[in-house]
Formats: sequence, C-alpha cells, structure tokens
Amino acid sequence: MSNNPSKSSLVILYHREPYDEVVENGRRVYREKKSPNGILPTLKSFFSSAEASTWIAWKKISGREKANFQADMTYEGAGVNCVVHRIPLSAEQVRDFYHITSKEAFWPILHTFPEKHTSDSANWENFKHINRLFAEAACTKAAEDALIWIHDYNLWMAPYYIRQKMPHVRIAFFHHTPFPSPDTFNILPWREEIIESLLCCDLCGFHIPRYAENFVHAARSLRPVAVLRRTPVSTAFTPSGAALAEPEITTQLKYGDRLINVDAFPVGANPKLIHSILEQPAAQQSIQAIREQIGDNTFIISASRVDYTKGNCKMLLAFERLLDRRPDLRGKINLMAITVKSAAGMRVYRTVQREIEQMVGRINGRFARLSWTPIKFSTEPIPYETLIAYMKAADIAWITPLRDGLNLVAKEYVIAHGGQDGALVLSEFAGASVELPGAVLTNPYSQHSMDAAIDQALAMPRAEQKARMEPMYQAMCRYDVKQWANHVCQEAQARSVDLKQQSEEKGLALV
Repeated sequence: MSNNPSKSSLVILYHREPYDEVVENGRRVYREKKSPNGILPTLKSFFSSAEASTWIAWKKISGREKANFQADMTYEGAGVNCVVHRIPLSAEQVRDFYHITSKEAFWPILHTFPEKHTSDSANWENFKHINRLFAEAACTKAAEDALIWIHDYNLWMAPYYIRQKMPHVRIAFFHHTPFPSPDTFNILPWREEIIESLLCCDLCGFHIPRYAENFVHAARSLRPVAVLRRTPVSTAFTPSGAALAEPEITTQLKYGDRLINVDAFPVGANPKLIHSILEQPAAQQSIQAIREQIGDNTFIISASRVDYTKGNCKMLLAFERLLDRRPDLRGKINLMAITVKSAAGMRVYRTVQREIEQMVGRINGRFARLSWTPIKFSTEPIPYETLIAYMKAADIAWITPLRDGLNLVAKEYVIAHGGQDGALVLSEFAGASVELPGAVLTNPYSQHSMDAAIDQALAMPRAEQKARMEPMYQAMCRYDVKQWANHVCQEAQARSVDLKQQSEEKGLALV
C-alpha cells in the first residue's frame, strides 16, 4: 500500500471497492476479485489506464478500526498512480444508507413497486451526509479538468455537492437501475433535491431510451427544463412493438445556464472473457458432465438474485403449470433455478427467499420421482466459470424479471451459445429486451403469456434457434462492456459548447 497525493484526471465514485479483501495469516490482504463478471473489470481497466486516477468507495469499519484507518491505498494489479480512497462508515451508517434508505425507500420506486415503498424508516439526512462525504473526497482528489464518473442511485446527491465546490469539472452519472415514469418517481419525498442534483451533471446516462425519457419527463415535471435536441433511437434498440421501446430519445436539455447531455448506452457483456472460459478444458469437462447427468432431458436455466423484482415466484409457478399441463414432460425436463440470496441485513428480502424455498419444495414434492427431481435449486453464489458452463449446457434460459434495469445474464447466455443454438425466454420488462428482439419475449404478469413463451421455446426447431440467436450474438459482440465504457468516456469528454453555437446547428429547436 502507498499514498498518492497527486491530483487525478479520472475519479470514479462507486459503492463497491475494486478488490477482494481476505485475511491471510492474521492480516488483511487485497487481491483481484475472484468473480470477474459485471462492469467492475472494465471500470478497473479505465481506472488503471488513466495517468492518475482515484476510485472512491465506502468501507464499513468498527470503532476500534477507526483510529488506525488508512483511507488511501493501492492494491495488487493497479499502478501506484491508481489510488483507492475508502470512506469509513459505521455499521449503523451502512444500515441506514444502504440496507434501509436505498433498499426500502428508493429500490421499490425505481422498479415501480410503490406498494413496497416506505419513507418512514429512511434516513435522508444520513443519505445526504454520506453523499457529501463522497463529493468532498472527489473534489479533494480531482484535477480541475478531471472527469468525475458517478455510478448509480446510491450517489444521487453527489453531483450537487461536487458542482458547488467545482463548478467547471466534468461530471458523468450512469444509472444502473431503471428510471421510473414521473408519476412513480415523484412519490419520493426528496424528488426535487434528487432532480436538482442530477441536473448538475454534464452527462446523464441510462441503459435504454425509455429510462432516459422517464428521467427527462420527471425533470420537466419538477423544474423549468427545456428540451434542446431529440433524435431517433440507435439501430441497436427496438424502436417500437415492445413494452420498453421508444422511437426517439432526448439527448440534450437546458436548465438555467447549464446544458445536460442525456444518452442511452446499455452495459455490454464480456464476450472475450466468456469465450476464454469456454475454451478451457475444465469448462468443457463441466459441460460434458452436466449433459451426461441430464441425458436426453431438456435443460432450462434461470439465474437471478433473491429479490421481489426478479419474478422468481411467477417463473416457478409457470414451471409448475407446465408440468400440470404437459404430463408428457415429467421426467424429461430439468430446471436449474439459481436464486442467490441477498447479503445479511437485507430484511426486505427475507420473505421473498422463504416463498421461493417453499415453492421449490412444494413443486419437487408434487412431481419428483426416485430417479428425477424437476428443480435443482441453489441460493449460494456459484463461481462465474461454473455459471457460464451451465449456460452453455442449457437448452433454454428462462429470464423473466418483473422489472430489471438491464439483465446481463440474458446477454451472457446468448454469447455462451455463440449464435448457434439455444432459446432465450426473456421478460419484456428487462431493459435488455429492447436489444434482444430474437428472444421469446413474454409478459411475466400474464399467465397466458408465460405459458405460451415456454411452450414456444420448448418446441423451437434448431434452424429457428440459430436464426434468432445469431443476430443477437453478433450484436452482443459488437457492443460489449469495453465499448460501453468507451462510449461513456467519449460522451463525457465532449464538453458542452456555448448554447448560442448549439442553437445555430442545423435541425436544433427548443421543444
């Protein structure tokens, strides 16, 4: 570990630290993460390649640890000019900030479950205080011409506090969850402060055009915001005919004397990593072993976290109906349901986990035979390499969240099959659905739609599988996670120019 007092050209604000912390021989050691999925590896590559960079995250510590706590550190795998700055938080602060305020007040609204929202238990002052700590750390570390890249709703208020201290710094914000329609978003008691903060950004990024439009409508409902530019959506998105489709997207706003660029760029998967895993002898042996255990049965995989937004129970009920409707499939079909339980302290998910476990037990109890159990069930995290092997071996992926910002698992399944085979049953309400038109799209709120979708996937001939999967595979390889990060940085680096110059550009009009 070493300190680095220099100013950073790139500052990333993200709630997770970019490494695994382990105890070896009685001391803490920091290692590269064992599970390389998600956006962390790509963010870390940008973090490491910058001339000088700082990654700001929170760290839960005890009262004993506070006296000797070292905020700045480097870690194995990154250069000495790449500093991780940890903000020390007590267990009570973490509980109020993350487990309660974020998950009980914000999460239900973001995913359009207002009946699960409560602001009574939220600690808004603590939330703002922690956001202010992130902002102060960013301003201390950032050079005047730095890019400050903020991630997700946990740091909604950070742009406001940063802009107060550094009025000319570039601020990019990427929203990893859905952004709801204004009638839902405006349930939040702190809606005006949140919108005011997001309007301090130079760039607000979202996965898909629908979320960007929802943000624009929410902002215009609360502030005198002018729309300066709208464009047709990129050809990467389905423009119509889907639940989350949008034909146009607002790409620039004016608020006061500020210009705010808005864009949609969904996080990509990592085809290079998935291909490298599947090329390994260990993965090939795992896939062969899975298929030998399954035999001639149809193998379906479903992977998600324990969360009421993920639709696990509705998927399990659809599987139970399938076995009721189709006695011929009993003994000839296997569902691998991976529903990873949430971290300790997430009280909002305890009931969901209990319901899932009881439902799996009931279905297996009804239909299991001595030589066949219909559902293989896991609530423990599995290594990424193992998950990819399961995906490759699976005939069908059944991914039907009630609401999901994106869903990388769906993309990873497409990549694992290389455009050759497989069938993806995907919820219309997953953000990835507007990128994956070859999937069998379904409405998870409709029993008829869910039943028809799984029947279609089960009956799909190999030629149709290839015709659907190949274009999706090519698209996922073109727009991978590295391209996503490049896009964000390119857009954020392009500073907003003078409003007069903008208004003179061809086709620009105030709306």
